[in-house]
Amino acid sequence: MKIEAIPVEHAVGRRLAHDLTLIDPESGFKGARFIRGQILCSEDIPLLKRMGKFHISFLEMEPGEVHEDEAVCRFGKRIAGSGVVLEGPEEGKCSLRSLRNGLLSYSDFQVDFVNSDPEWLLATLPNKIPVRQGDVVASFRVGPLMVKEEQVARVESVDPISVLPWFPRKVALVTTGREIYEGTVKDAFQPKLLKKIDEYGGIFLGSSLVPDQESAIVEALYHWISRGAEILLCTGGMSVDADDVTPSAIRSVAHQEIFRRIPVLPGGNLMLAKRGEVFLLGVPGAAVFKEITSLDMVFSRLFAGVPLSGEEVRLWGRGGLCRNCEPCGYPRCAFSAR
Repeated sequence: MKIEAIPVEHAVGRRLAHDLTLIDPESGFKGARFIRGQILCSEDIPLLKRMGKFHISFLEMEPGEVHEDEAVCRFGKRIAGSGVVLEGPEEGKCSLRSLRNGLLSYSDFQVDFVNSDPEWLLATLPNKIPVRQGDVVASFRVGPLMVKEEQVARVESVDPISVLPWFPRKVALVTTGREIYEGTVKDAFQPKLLKKIDEYGGIFLGSSLVPDQESAIVEALYHWISRGAEILLCTGGMSVDADDVTPSAIRSVAHQEIFRRIPVLPGGNLMLAKRGEVFLLGVPGAAVFKEITSLDMVFSRLFAGVPLSGEEVRLWGRGGLCRNCEPCGYPRCAFSAR
Protein backbone atom coordinates (compact mmCIF):
# COMPACT_ATOMS: atom_id res chain seq x y z
CA MET A 1 0.00 0.00 0.00
CA LYS A 2 1.25 3.44 -0.93
CA ILE A 3 0.01 6.40 1.10
CA GLU A 4 0.08 9.95 -0.22
CA ALA A 5 -0.47 12.58 2.48
CA ILE A 6 -1.19 16.04 1.07
CA PRO A 7 -2.21 19.35 2.68
CA VAL A 8 -5.94 19.64 3.09
CA GLU A 9 -6.08 22.67 0.77
CA HIS A 10 -4.70 20.52 -2.05
CA ALA A 11 -7.22 17.73 -1.44
CA VAL A 12 -10.18 19.70 -2.77
CA GLY A 13 -11.88 17.83 -5.61
CA ARG A 14 -10.50 14.42 -4.63
CA ARG A 15 -12.40 11.43 -3.24
CA LEU A 16 -11.69 10.32 0.31
CA ALA A 17 -10.09 6.89 0.66
CA HIS A 18 -11.55 6.31 4.15
CA ASP A 19 -13.96 7.80 6.68
CA LEU A 20 -12.84 10.82 8.71
CA THR A 21 -14.00 10.89 12.34
CA LEU A 22 -15.34 13.94 14.17
CA ILE A 23 -15.04 13.96 17.96
CA ASP A 24 -16.99 16.77 19.64
CA PRO A 25 -16.73 16.61 23.45
CA GLU A 26 -19.26 19.44 23.90
CA SER A 27 -22.08 17.72 22.02
CA GLY A 28 -20.91 14.21 22.80
CA PHE A 29 -20.82 13.31 19.10
CA LYS A 30 -18.30 10.81 17.77
CA GLY A 31 -18.73 9.42 14.29
CA ALA A 32 -17.88 9.59 10.62
CA ARG A 33 -18.30 13.22 9.53
CA PHE A 34 -16.77 12.63 6.12
CA ILE A 35 -17.43 9.35 4.33
CA ARG A 36 -15.20 7.24 2.11
CA GLY A 37 -15.77 8.23 -1.51
CA GLN A 38 -16.97 11.73 -0.63
CA ILE A 39 -15.49 14.49 -2.80
CA LEU A 40 -13.97 17.26 -0.73
CA CYS A 41 -14.84 20.86 -1.49
CA SER A 42 -13.31 24.13 -0.35
CA GLU A 43 -16.14 24.71 2.16
CA ASP A 44 -14.99 21.58 4.03
CA ILE A 45 -11.52 22.94 4.81
CA PRO A 46 -12.38 24.94 7.99
CA LEU A 47 -14.21 21.99 9.57
CA LEU A 48 -11.44 19.57 8.62
CA LYS A 49 -8.89 21.79 10.33
CA ARG A 50 -11.06 22.05 13.44
CA MET A 51 -11.07 18.25 13.40
CA GLY A 52 -7.26 18.33 13.37
CA LYS A 53 -7.08 17.16 9.76
CA PHE A 54 -4.38 19.36 8.21
CA HIS A 55 -3.30 16.58 5.85
CA ILE A 56 -5.42 14.00 4.04
CA SER A 57 -4.17 10.52 3.17
CA PHE A 58 -4.89 9.00 -0.22
CA LEU A 59 -4.19 5.35 -0.82
CA GLU A 60 -2.90 3.31 -3.70
CA MET A 61 -3.66 -0.37 -3.24
CA GLU A 62 -1.23 -3.02 -4.35
CA PRO A 63 -2.10 -6.53 -5.57
CA GLY A 64 -3.20 -8.80 -2.74
CA GLU A 65 -4.39 -5.98 -0.50
CA VAL A 66 -7.95 -5.45 0.78
CA HIS A 67 -9.41 -2.13 1.93
CA GLU A 68 -10.57 -2.04 5.57
CA ASP A 69 -14.24 -1.64 4.59
CA GLU A 70 -14.19 -4.62 2.25
CA ALA A 71 -12.28 -6.69 4.82
CA VAL A 72 -14.78 -6.13 7.65
CA CYS A 73 -17.75 -6.62 5.31
CA ARG A 74 -16.41 -9.95 4.11
CA PHE A 75 -15.74 -11.06 7.66
CA GLY A 76 -19.14 -9.79 8.78
CA LYS A 77 -20.99 -11.78 6.13
CA ARG A 78 -19.17 -14.88 7.34
CA ILE A 79 -19.90 -14.51 11.05
CA ALA A 80 -23.44 -13.12 10.84
CA GLY A 81 -25.36 -16.21 11.95
CA SER A 82 -29.02 -16.72 12.69
CA GLY A 83 -30.83 -14.05 14.70
CA VAL A 84 -28.40 -11.21 13.95
CA VAL A 85 -28.04 -8.56 11.26
CA LEU A 86 -24.82 -7.04 9.92
CA GLU A 87 -24.48 -3.25 10.18
CA GLY A 88 -21.78 -1.00 8.71
CA PRO A 89 -19.13 -0.39 7.75
CA GLU A 90 -18.53 2.97 9.39
CA GLU A 91 -15.06 4.18 10.31
CA GLY A 92 -13.76 0.77 9.27
CA LYS A 93 -16.02 -1.02 11.76
CA CYS A 94 -19.00 -3.37 11.42
CA SER A 95 -21.36 -4.65 14.11
CA LEU A 96 -23.81 -7.47 14.64
CA ARG A 97 -27.18 -6.49 16.11
CA SER A 98 -29.63 -8.97 17.59
CA LEU A 99 -32.91 -9.45 15.71
CA ARG A 100 -34.67 -11.14 18.64
CA ASN A 101 -34.61 -11.94 22.33
CA GLY A 102 -32.51 -15.05 22.86
CA LEU A 103 -29.20 -16.59 23.86
CA LEU A 104 -25.95 -15.29 22.38
CA SER A 105 -23.88 -18.20 21.09
CA TYR A 106 -20.40 -18.40 19.57
CA SER A 107 -17.07 -20.21 19.91
CA ASP A 108 -14.76 -18.67 22.52
CA PHE A 109 -11.82 -20.37 20.82
CA GLN A 110 -12.59 -18.83 17.45
CA VAL A 111 -12.95 -15.31 18.88
CA ASP A 112 -9.44 -15.79 20.28
CA PHE A 113 -8.34 -17.14 16.89
CA VAL A 114 -9.47 -13.94 15.14
CA ASN A 115 -7.81 -11.69 17.73
CA SER A 116 -4.54 -13.63 17.55
CA ASP A 117 -3.88 -11.56 14.42
CA PRO A 118 -3.11 -8.18 16.04
CA GLU A 119 -4.52 -6.32 13.06
CA TRP A 120 -8.00 -7.76 13.66
CA LEU A 121 -10.14 -6.57 16.56
CA LEU A 122 -13.25 -8.60 17.45
CA ALA A 123 -15.18 -7.71 20.63
CA THR A 124 -18.33 -9.51 21.78
CA LEU A 125 -20.72 -9.60 24.69
CA PRO A 126 -19.99 -12.53 27.05
CA ASN A 127 -20.86 -15.89 25.55
CA LYS A 128 -24.07 -17.78 26.43
CA ILE A 129 -25.91 -14.84 27.96
CA PRO A 130 -29.45 -13.63 27.20
CA VAL A 131 -29.68 -10.62 24.90
CA ARG A 132 -32.60 -8.53 23.76
CA GLN A 133 -33.76 -7.54 20.31
CA GLY A 134 -31.74 -4.52 19.20
CA ASP A 135 -28.66 -5.23 21.33
CA VAL A 136 -25.28 -4.94 19.62
CA VAL A 137 -23.68 -8.31 20.39
CA ALA A 138 -20.37 -7.96 18.53
CA SER A 139 -18.26 -5.32 16.79
CA PHE A 140 -15.12 -5.76 14.75
CA ARG A 141 -12.60 -3.85 12.67
CA VAL A 142 -9.09 -3.99 11.30
CA GLY A 143 -6.40 -1.63 12.53
CA PRO A 144 -4.72 -0.47 9.31
CA LEU A 145 -6.48 0.96 6.27
CA MET A 146 -5.43 -2.09 4.25
CA VAL A 147 -4.83 -5.73 5.15
CA LYS A 148 -3.53 -8.62 3.12
CA GLU A 149 -5.89 -10.99 1.32
CA GLU A 150 -4.60 -13.95 3.32
CA GLN A 151 -5.48 -12.15 6.57
CA VAL A 152 -9.07 -11.81 5.42
CA ALA A 153 -9.27 -15.37 4.10
CA ARG A 154 -7.94 -16.67 7.42
CA VAL A 155 -10.76 -15.17 9.52
CA GLU A 156 -13.37 -16.22 6.97
CA SER A 157 -12.87 -19.77 8.25
CA VAL A 158 -14.55 -19.16 11.64
CA ASP A 159 -18.07 -20.19 12.65
CA PRO A 160 -20.93 -17.69 12.85
CA ILE A 161 -22.10 -15.70 15.86
CA SER A 162 -25.82 -16.29 16.47
CA VAL A 163 -28.66 -15.39 18.79
CA LEU A 164 -30.64 -18.55 19.48
CA PRO A 165 -34.41 -18.16 20.02
CA TRP A 166 -36.27 -19.07 23.19
CA PHE A 167 -38.37 -22.20 22.90
CA PRO A 168 -41.82 -22.11 24.57
CA ARG A 169 -41.07 -24.79 27.15
CA LYS A 170 -43.93 -26.15 29.24
CA VAL A 171 -43.22 -25.45 32.89
CA ALA A 172 -44.84 -26.63 36.13
CA LEU A 173 -44.12 -25.70 39.73
CA VAL A 174 -44.01 -27.93 42.81
CA THR A 175 -43.94 -25.81 45.97
CA THR A 176 -42.80 -27.64 49.10
CA GLY A 177 -42.92 -26.70 52.77
CA ARG A 178 -45.26 -27.58 55.59
CA GLU A 179 -45.55 -23.94 56.64
CA ILE A 180 -46.80 -23.00 53.15
CA TYR A 181 -48.93 -26.14 52.76
CA GLU A 182 -50.75 -25.40 56.03
CA GLY A 183 -51.18 -21.73 55.20
CA THR A 184 -48.96 -20.40 57.97
CA VAL A 185 -46.67 -18.65 55.48
CA LYS A 186 -47.61 -17.19 52.09
CA ASP A 187 -45.84 -18.67 49.06
CA ALA A 188 -43.40 -16.05 47.75
CA PHE A 189 -41.80 -18.26 45.10
CA GLN A 190 -44.60 -18.50 42.57
CA PRO A 191 -44.98 -14.78 41.66
CA LYS A 192 -41.23 -14.48 41.13
CA LEU A 193 -40.97 -17.63 39.05
CA LEU A 194 -44.01 -16.85 36.92
CA LYS A 195 -42.40 -13.57 35.94
CA LYS A 196 -39.21 -15.33 34.86
CA ILE A 197 -41.10 -18.02 32.95
CA ASP A 198 -43.00 -15.31 31.07
CA GLU A 199 -39.76 -13.51 30.14
CA TYR A 200 -38.57 -16.64 28.33
CA GLY A 201 -41.90 -17.27 26.62
CA GLY A 202 -42.58 -20.37 28.73
CA ILE A 203 -46.00 -21.99 29.01
CA PHE A 204 -47.08 -22.36 32.64
CA LEU A 205 -49.06 -25.58 33.15
CA GLY A 206 -49.84 -25.10 36.82
CA SER A 207 -48.56 -25.80 40.32
CA SER A 208 -48.81 -28.23 43.22
CA LEU A 209 -48.45 -27.41 46.90
CA VAL A 210 -47.09 -30.25 49.02
CA PRO A 211 -45.62 -30.70 52.52
CA ASP A 212 -42.00 -31.64 53.21
CA GLN A 213 -42.57 -35.33 52.47
CA GLU A 214 -40.50 -37.08 49.85
CA SER A 215 -43.41 -39.28 48.73
CA ALA A 216 -45.67 -36.23 48.24
CA ILE A 217 -43.02 -34.39 46.22
CA VAL A 218 -42.38 -37.45 44.05
CA GLU A 219 -46.11 -37.89 43.41
CA ALA A 220 -46.41 -34.24 42.34
CA LEU A 221 -43.42 -34.52 40.01
CA TYR A 222 -44.84 -37.59 38.27
CA HIS A 223 -48.21 -35.84 37.95
CA TRP A 224 -46.74 -32.93 36.00
CA ILE A 225 -44.50 -35.17 33.92
CA SER A 226 -47.64 -37.03 32.83
CA ARG A 227 -49.19 -33.66 31.92
CA GLY A 228 -46.38 -32.88 29.49
CA ALA A 229 -44.13 -30.63 31.59
CA GLU A 230 -40.68 -30.09 30.07
CA ILE A 231 -39.25 -28.12 33.02
CA LEU A 232 -40.26 -28.84 36.61
CA LEU A 233 -39.37 -26.36 39.33
CA CYS A 234 -39.25 -27.55 42.95
CA THR A 235 -39.08 -24.75 45.48
CA GLY A 236 -38.13 -25.06 49.13
CA GLY A 237 -36.28 -27.75 51.02
CA MET A 238 -32.97 -27.24 49.21
CA SER A 239 -30.74 -26.64 52.24
CA VAL A 240 -29.26 -29.17 54.66
CA ASP A 241 -31.84 -29.07 57.45
CA ALA A 242 -33.61 -32.22 58.64
CA ASP A 243 -36.84 -31.25 56.85
CA ASP A 244 -35.11 -30.54 53.51
CA VAL A 245 -35.98 -33.60 51.43
CA THR A 246 -36.46 -31.99 48.01
CA PRO A 247 -33.06 -33.14 46.60
CA SER A 248 -33.71 -36.75 47.52
CA ALA A 249 -37.18 -36.58 45.94
CA ILE A 250 -35.69 -35.23 42.71
CA ARG A 251 -33.05 -37.97 42.70
CA SER A 252 -35.67 -40.69 43.08
CA VAL A 253 -37.48 -39.42 39.95
CA ALA A 254 -34.48 -38.45 37.80
CA HIS A 255 -32.44 -40.65 35.49
CA GLN A 256 -29.46 -38.26 35.64
CA GLU A 257 -28.23 -35.72 38.18
CA ILE A 258 -26.41 -32.95 36.32
CA PHE A 259 -25.36 -31.00 39.40
CA ARG A 260 -26.45 -30.58 43.03
CA ARG A 261 -24.74 -27.26 43.81
CA ILE A 262 -23.40 -24.53 41.57
CA PRO A 263 -20.47 -22.08 42.15
CA VAL A 264 -22.69 -19.07 41.51
CA LEU A 265 -23.91 -16.72 44.24
CA PRO A 266 -26.62 -15.98 45.08
CA GLY A 267 -28.26 -19.34 44.41
CA GLY A 268 -25.49 -21.81 45.21
CA ASN A 269 -27.94 -24.54 46.30
CA LEU A 270 -29.49 -24.90 42.85
CA MET A 271 -29.95 -28.48 41.62
CA LEU A 272 -30.48 -29.71 38.07
CA ALA A 273 -31.45 -33.26 37.09
CA LYS A 274 -33.11 -34.92 34.12
CA ARG A 275 -35.65 -37.65 33.49
CA GLY A 276 -35.77 -38.46 29.82
CA GLU A 277 -36.20 -35.06 28.19
CA VAL A 278 -37.71 -33.44 31.29
CA PHE A 279 -35.54 -31.13 33.39
CA LEU A 280 -36.01 -31.10 37.17
CA LEU A 281 -34.75 -28.08 39.08
CA GLY A 282 -34.44 -27.65 42.82
CA VAL A 283 -34.70 -23.88 43.35
CA PRO A 284 -32.97 -22.39 46.42
CA GLY A 285 -34.47 -19.72 48.63
CA ALA A 286 -32.29 -16.99 47.10
CA ALA A 287 -34.70 -16.87 44.15
CA VAL A 288 -37.25 -15.23 46.44
CA PHE A 289 -35.01 -12.51 47.83
CA LYS A 290 -32.74 -11.65 44.89
CA GLU A 291 -33.81 -10.48 41.46
CA ILE A 292 -30.88 -12.24 39.75
CA THR A 293 -29.59 -15.67 40.83
CA SER A 294 -28.00 -18.79 39.41
CA LEU A 295 -31.47 -19.80 38.20
CA ASP A 296 -31.34 -17.11 35.52
CA MET A 297 -28.13 -18.52 34.06
CA VAL A 298 -29.53 -22.05 33.91
CA PHE A 299 -32.96 -20.91 32.63
CA SER A 300 -31.36 -19.21 29.64
CA ARG A 301 -29.67 -22.46 28.60
CA LEU A 302 -32.78 -24.61 29.06
CA PHE A 303 -35.07 -22.29 27.13
CA ALA A 304 -32.53 -21.97 24.29
CA GLY A 305 -32.07 -25.73 24.06
CA VAL A 306 -28.32 -25.54 24.67
CA PRO A 307 -27.09 -28.48 26.79
CA LEU A 308 -24.96 -27.90 29.87
CA SER A 309 -22.93 -30.32 31.93
CA GLY A 310 -21.74 -30.49 35.48
CA GLU A 311 -18.17 -30.09 34.24
CA GLU A 312 -19.02 -26.82 32.52
CA VAL A 313 -20.96 -25.51 35.50
CA ARG A 314 -17.94 -26.05 37.78
CA LEU A 315 -16.17 -23.35 35.74
CA TRP A 316 -18.88 -20.75 36.37
CA GLY A 317 -17.22 -19.61 39.58
CA ARG A 318 -15.13 -17.21 37.48
CA GLY A 319 -17.55 -14.29 37.24
CA GLY A 320 -20.17 -16.17 39.24
CA LEU A 321 -20.46 -13.64 42.09
CA CYS A 322 -23.34 -11.33 41.27
CA ARG A 323 -23.16 -7.76 42.55
CA ASN A 324 -26.91 -7.39 41.92
CA CYS A 325 -26.33 -4.15 40.06
CA GLU A 326 -29.26 -2.66 38.19
CA PRO A 327 -28.19 -2.37 35.51
CA CYS A 328 -25.01 -4.41 35.82
CA GLY A 329 -22.01 -2.26 34.96
CA TYR A 330 -19.40 -4.99 34.66
CA PRO A 331 -19.04 -6.16 31.05
CA ARG A 332 -17.50 -9.54 31.89
CA CYS A 333 -20.07 -10.46 34.52
CA ALA A 334 -21.92 -13.71 33.93
CA PHE A 335 -25.15 -11.96 34.93
CA SER A 336 -24.62 -8.92 32.68
CA ALA A 337 -27.49 -9.60 30.29
CA ARG A 338 -30.31 -8.56 32.60
